[in-house]
Amino acid sequence: MALQGTLKDFGIADILQLIGQQQKTGTLHLKSKDQDVQVGFKDGSIVKAESSTRKKKDLLGNMLVRAQVITESQLEQALEDQRRMLRRLGDVLVASGVITKERFREMVHLQTTETLYKLFTWKSGTYAFEQGDVEFDPETTTPLRAESVLMEGFRMVDEWPVIKRKIARYDLTFARVKPLPPPVRSAKPSPSADEDDFGDPFAEEKKADKKGDFASVGEAERRVYGFATPERDVRALIDLACMGEFETCKALCSLVNLEYLRPVVPASAAGEALLDSGSAWERVRGVLGRVVVTAGVLTVVIFVVARANFETLSLAGGNQGTFVEPAAQKLISKAQLSRIEAAVDVYRLEKGEVPEALGLLVSAGLLGDDDLRYPWKDGYFYRRLTPQEFILLPPLR
Repeated sequence: MALQGTLKDFGIADILQLIGQQQKTGTLHLKSKDQDVQVGFKDGSIVKAESSTRKKKDLLGNMLVRAQVITESQLEQALEDQRRMLRRLGDVLVASGVITKERFREMVHLQTTETLYKLFTWKSGTYAFEQGDVEFDPETTTPLRAESVLMEGFRMVDEWPVIKRKIARYDLTFARVKPLPPPVRSAKPSPSADEDDFGDPFAEEKKADKKGDFASVGEAERRVYGFATPERDVRALIDLACMGEFETCKALCSLVNLEYLRPVVPASAAGEALLDSGSAWERVRGVLGRVVVTAGVLTVVIFVVARANFETLSLAGGNQGTFVEPAAQKLISKAQLSRIEAAVDVYRLEKGEVPEALGLLVSAGLLGDDDLRYPWKDGYFYRRLTPQEFILLPPLR
C-alpha cells in the first residue's frame, strides 16, 4: 500500500485531492464499521465506486426497478441470463433491448456519485491506496475529476441546511398547488432528451448558474414536478427522478418555496427524518471544516518556521534555535510531527515506499532542512521498519 492511515488523521477530502493532484491510478480501499468501499482511479479521475457491503436496495438492478426503467420480471430474467451466460448485467439488459446503453450509463453514473457522497458522512474509518491497473468498462463509465467531487461536496454542505428546513422527512408527500409556467425559450441549442433526463451533477458550468438558488424553475424542477403525486413520498421521487438525493430534494425545496407544491405531512407516527435530521451533512461540514482548519494550522506552522527569530528564541550557546518554554516546544512539535508524517505519505505515494532517512524528504523538496529538527535543538527520531512502515518520534529530552 502506498498511502494508508485513519480518516481522523487524513480526511476523505484530503485523500481525494491528493490522489487527483498526483494523477495516480489505483484503488482506494475505505472501511468504516460494517461498510467497505473501493474507489477506482485512472490518472487521477474516479472511474468507479463500489461497495462490497451495499444494501440490496442500492444494487443497480433494484435501482432500475425503483426508477421504473425496467420491471421486476425483466430484472429477474436478466439475472437468470447473467448467471447462465456469465455476462455483466448491463450487457444482458442492453442486448435484450430492455434498456439503451446511454440510459444504463447514466444509471451507473448515478450509483457511483451516490456512493461517493455517502463517504463524506463517515466519522471514522481507515483508508489504503493501492497503485495498479483498475478494471472498468469505458463504455458505461463517466470519469469524474476528484476536484469536481470536492466542489460538489462543498456546495452540498452549504445548501443542505436550507433544504432540510423545507424537506425534513422522507415520508413527506406533495400536493400540486398550481401548474408550472411554460419554459422560457433560449437561443442556445436545447440539450438532448437524455441530457434532460440526466443532467451531469458534476458539470460546474451548469451548477454555477443555479448555485444557492431555491426560487427558480429549471429542468430539475420540471422533472420532479412531473413525478409529484399525492401517493409518492420523497424517497419515491428520489428513485424516479434519477438525479440523486441532493438534486431531487433541492428541486422540491424550490417548488415548495415558489408554491407550486405543498408538502403534506402524514398523519401517522413521525417518519424518518431526512438524512437523520441533517446530522449526516453536519458531519460532512465537520469533515470538510477539519480540512480547512488543518490547512490553517499548517499555514501558521510554516509561517512560524519561516519567520521566527532563532536568535531571540534560542537557548544561550545553542547551535540550533529552540523555544525556551517547554509547553510551546511540545505544542509546535506536535504540529511539526504531523507535517513530517504527511510529507512521508506523499513520498510513499510517489516512490512506492517510505524514505530510508528523513533527509530524503529534503532532497525531494517536500521539507526544508530546518523542518527536521524545529523547534528542538536535536533532530527528530526516525526509523524505517519496512518499505511501508516507519517510526517517527520527537528527540529524547
